[in-house]
Amino acid sequence: QVHLMESGGGSVQAGGSLRLSCTYLGATYNSKCMGWFRQAPVKEREGVASLDTETSKSYYTDSVKGRFTISQDSAKNTVYLQLNSLKPEETAMYYCAAGTACYYDGSQVISDALYYWGKGILVTISS
Repeated sequence: QVHLMESGGGSVQAGGSLRLSCTYLGATYNSKCMGWFRQAPVKEREGVASLDTETSKSYYTDSVKGRFTISQDSAKNTVYLQLNSLKPEETAMYYCAAGTACYYDGSQVISDALYYWGKGILVTISS
């Protein structure tokens, strides 16, 4: 079992930045991969970024490459998502997820093998 808690959401203007945090508690093998996903109103959930916590290899969905950065502080059991140059269309609930492996199809972070999810945190970007 893994428990996840997101923090750091809020409201910013277009072009602004936020840093989201996800603190996780649980078995290490269940948090080998940590990911961030988002879901906007009336849209499907989409992957944003993921991180292999053992190798520190990161993956990004094409739409956020160069603007978002995923990182970890293992001592704090925390994964971060730095969001820069935010756009109004990126207003969404952002979810942290944990699992046994990171999957990436070359352009999109995939949620397969991510079995544990946080409750989500709202990020609002105004134009």
